[in-house]
Amino acid sequence: MPGPASWSADPYSDALVAGRGPLFLRRADGWLLPLEVERWCADADAVDREVLGRCEGAVLDVGCGPGRLVADLAAQGRTALGIDVSEAAVDHTVRLGGHALRRSVFEPLPGEGRWHTALLIDGNVGIGGDPAALLDRMSQLLSPNGLLIVETVPGVDVDERVSVRIVRASDGGQGTAGPDFPWARLGTPALLRHAARAGWRPDGQWTTGGRSFAALRNRENRENRENRDSLGRRRTNSAAEPPNNAAVSNSQRPRNTSPGMPVADS
Repeated sequence: MPGPASWSADPYSDALVAGRGPLFLRRADGWLLPLEVERWCADADAVDREVLGRCEGAVLDVGCGPGRLVADLAAQGRTALGIDVSEAAVDHTVRLGGHALRRSVFEPLPGEGRWHTALLIDGNVGIGGDPAALLDRMSQLLSPNGLLIVETVPGVDVDERVSVRIVRASDGGQGTAGPDFPWARLGTPALLRHAARAGWRPDGQWTTGGRSFAALRNRENRENRENRDSLGRRRTNSAAEPPNNAAVSNSQRPRNTSPGMPVADS
């Protein structure tokens, strides 16, 4: 998985500070994937807001980047946390008014098993270069029947695991570059195949503004399955409801977050 030495390398950090590219992921064979730094550093757009409108409860944005989604959720008064291995990304998110931690998704995180929605947007299903491992980790972070929204490669059934590096220039990699790290690219059909093997349930897919998304439902434990009626709807009796509908209890506070963070270290 990419660690702090990859996405925190100078090309990426410098681009976030400047709010612009050009910036690319460069494969060993010279293939370049443009990174949309300007869009990431702007406010949430109409496509983003459609994604956010589908979110339920407390939201974890994995690989939040400069934080446009977390900041938009915070502005709505919703509980949200971004995580990113880039210090520049976390700092930018906090400046926008969002809550963020500098942490890998594979490290211990606040509220594990209690998040209602998790996001893998802007290609972040590629984190770690192992979709099966990432989906397994997301299942651990979400509550039973929790919602995972994934942005996929539009229009193609790609299922690719590669080694890439971040480069600042498109001149064959002669510009400033970060270290190599594993990455993956998935189209929606490939994502659904991986998800089915891992026990996720499909919950919709859509394409808008040239971007593609799929929604998945986490595995349910036995107690949750028994608390659903014959149509699959959750029963509303008090026994079926968690004692606290927040992502975590107020008695547990994070040790390394910005003030007012509404989630706690697990």
